[in-house]
Amino acid sequence: MDLKTMTFLVVGATFALYIWIAIKARASTTAEFYVAGKGIHPVLNGMATGADWMSAASFISMAGLIAFKGYDASVYLMGWTGGYVLLAMLLAPYLRKYGKFTVPEFIGDRFYSNTARMVAIICLITASITYVIGQMKGIGVAFSRFLEVDFTTGLVAGMAIVFIYAVFGGMKGITYTQIAQYCVLIFAYTVPAVFISLHLTGNPIPQLGLGSTMADGSGMYLLDKLDLICTDLGFAKYTAQKGSTLNMFLLTMSLMIGTAGLPHVITRFFTVPKVRDARSSAGWALVFIAILYTTAPAVGAMARLNLMETIQTGEVGAPNSNLVYAEAPSWFSNWEHTGLLKFEDKNADGKIQYYGKGLADKEASYGWKGNEMVKVDRDIMVLANPEIANLPNWVIALVAAGGIAAALSTAAGLLLAIAAAISHDLLKGIFTPNIDEKQELLASRIAMGGAIIVAGLLGMHPPGFAAQVVALAFGLAASSIFPALMLGIFVKRMNSTGAVCGMLAGLGSTLVYIFWFKGWFFIPEWRMAADNANNWLLGISPGSFGAVGALINFAVALTVCQFTEPPPEHIQHLVEDIRVPAGSGSASDH
Repeated sequence: MDLKTMTFLVVGATFALYIWIAIKARASTTAEFYVAGKGIHPVLNGMATGADWMSAASFISMAGLIAFKGYDASVYLMGWTGGYVLLAMLLAPYLRKYGKFTVPEFIGDRFYSNTARMVAIICLITASITYVIGQMKGIGVAFSRFLEVDFTTGLVAGMAIVFIYAVFGGMKGITYTQIAQYCVLIFAYTVPAVFISLHLTGNPIPQLGLGSTMADGSGMYLLDKLDLICTDLGFAKYTAQKGSTLNMFLLTMSLMIGTAGLPHVITRFFTVPKVRDARSSAGWALVFIAILYTTAPAVGAMARLNLMETIQTGEVGAPNSNLVYAEAPSWFSNWEHTGLLKFEDKNADGKIQYYGKGLADKEASYGWKGNEMVKVDRDIMVLANPEIANLPNWVIALVAAGGIAAALSTAAGLLLAIAAAISHDLLKGIFTPNIDEKQELLASRIAMGGAIIVAGLLGMHPPGFAAQVVALAFGLAASSIFPALMLGIFVKRMNSTGAVCGMLAGLGSTLVYIFWFKGWFFIPEWRMAADNANNWLLGISPGSFGAVGALINFAVALTVCQFTEPPPEHIQHLVEDIRVPAGSGSASDH
């Protein structure tokens, strides 16, 4: 069976499964729509959380970043997994004990202020929309290859699928859909990794294959060979640190605390029956996530090795050794059709010269006129890797299904968080408190549909690769929501004025930094000029600034609260009660 037919069958079958689950588990009440009736088993919730968490950035883009950044991209692994430890220990059980539907609802009650709730809604929507833009980029990449169309058409098709099952199912439908999506995406990620690791190193376990010797009899370790090929082609050494230590540290911190502050992830811990189940869910989620995250470094390294060996054949540096464009394998032309891979024959020799800046001084002697691979979108690496490695068509189709599942699962969770913020927190909580449950459900579905359209339009012009866009969203959550939650749970003296000022200061400073150094992403010329490491303050990238924004948030909130009225006594007792284990009595009894 040809690849296109196989892909249609596999991906079509997964779509049918998702939509069938959404229809069968359709939410009929607001409790089912927002928190799945608080009846999800912690193991199942951990699996759904894993799917909700392992977005297009994790499945599609993270290994692509690892493939091209090497050592420096390890911060994504450390930050995104480390954040779950913070979430499990510092936030999840306390928020579940409080028992409300959404993060803005907790902030509004804890800080006894609709203003605080409104600011929390703004922070949530800002971070979530940015995050969804990254998912839409992943959806566009996956659908464009799957349907063999351009990126924009693929994105529109993906938006339609998200709309069908997310709008109707709510959290109840999304939860059970995400369990199925986790099974699809983890199988799709690990199977080709096993094939490729076995082929390159003879070791079927990718995590071990990354540190093994090559199966070609050379006795060279895989990473040593990758370093050698990279340097021979003028690229930086794969295993070398290229960025500043300060920036790597801040990016890791930003991703960690951003993880613990993401509203769509936190909402998952409202769906379990008991407080203890919230911490258990976080532990299970970390187990399910680790399967993919420990595999990603091997996938990235092996994808980079396969790409360079496919394009560059023979002795490096000899003009007649390059791959002839007319003889390029089918995967090359397939990805060219999407617009995410571009070749330009600058010296009209019909061959593909692919090299880095380290060989630029040899252009004249070799007859080159610049790197002819003018675009290799990092987000294609995971999806293209099985094709590059000549794996069976069913494996390639499975990876396409997995990539789409990853993007759809997180997009649905984010859209639900946005819908809940608008319908439950904004309309029901502030503007129209007397609307009935049916009207609230309708408002939620309309809000989700609007969010899909906005995110899709912005996703057509993302400010970077999927993982980079997601890192910006984590920075926004880290600088605004995480400090407010931490202070609300652990600092009795924190009042509404301090919390509001802190959130605004953290979010505002981070947004200013991002826009100043990323540029407004609809204007490519500005983006290219602004997004330059030489211009960054102390070498801190826009994606890393969230940690600095969080420090600003903490500092402003703690300072302001010392010079303003303390919170009412019943609020201080509320804070104590949240931290007392369930069944131990109220805080006032101890």
